[in-house]
Order: sequence, then structure tokens, then C-alpha cells
Amino acid sequence: MGGRPTQGEVVAMGRTAAPATLRLLNGRSEGRDSGGRVVAPAPDFRRIAPNPPTWLSREAKAEWKRVVPGLTRLDLLKSEDRAALTVYCETWARWVDASRDIQRNGFTVENTSTRKDGTESTWVTKNPAVAVAETAASQLRAFAQEFGLTPSAESKVTRRPADEPGDDNPFGD
Repeated sequence: MGGRPTQGEVVAMGRTAAPATLRLLNGRSEGRDSGGRVVAPAPDFRRIAPNPPTWLSREAKAEWKRVVPGLTRLDLLKSEDRAALTVYCETWARWVDASRDIQRNGFTVENTSTRKDGTESTWVTKNPAVAVAETAASQLRAFAQEFGLTPSAESKVTRRPADEPGDDNPFGD
């Protein structure tokens, strides 16, 4: 317990800090977060969509074209997001490739080896694409959260104006 983690030890990570705009959206009053603390304004980045790298895989390019317009419309992208968005799109492509392999070959694959004496041995193992898909799915969830691409993350980047009908929060602003 305590100290440096040893090999194989699971280490609990703290929550990722939310961007200033999200802390303000969930805040108690103007310029304050949900705990009442003053929130420093976010850096003044130019909100323009980055250009995709020319070397993106075909599936990654399709994902880029699918998500960038919506993220741009919400003013969530800046040119500095290019690397993270690139990794998200390539991870999507990796998940798609692995999923297609699983559909084509199944969750298990048959392996055969020939021994020195000429006899063959056959056994069934988990398709390696299953592990690739699982890892990619986990990474996709993390990236999707960062870009507001999940329902729970979406609720953090959008908020219905308080004067809209249906806002029955008696503790609202």
C-alpha cells in the first residue's frame, strides 16, 4: 500500500479536470463552479476545425467527416485538437477492422501446428481481434467523453436555457 505501484497493481486515477466552460455550465452562479469557487476563464483559442492529416486511413477519414461538423457547430474544436481527434478517428478505424474480423472469423479461431515428428496439433483460442476490439472500445469511450460524443458527455456541453418551458428546477438561477 502506498508508494510506487508494483507490476500488475491497479492504480486508481483521479477524475480528469473539466474544461472551464463545463464547470461554469454546471455552476451555481455567474463565474462560479458547482462548489461556488471562481472559475478562471479558458484560454482564448481560435475555434476552428483542424484539417485532417493526409495519411488517415479510409475509415478514419469517414469518421472525421462524420464528427467534425457537429463539433465545429458547437465550437468545441480548435486546430490544437488535431492530434487527439486523429487518434480518436484511427482508434475508431481499428475498432471497425477488429469488429469486421470477428464477424468474418468468429470469437474463436482454430490454430494448427506441426510437430518435429510430423504430427499436427489443433486447438481453439480467442480470436486476437476480440482483444483489439475491446481495447479500442475502451479507448474510444475515453476519447468520446473528451469530445462530448456520448449521451452523458453531451449533457455536460449543452444546457437548456432556464427560461425555456419545462425547466422545473426550483433551485435554478
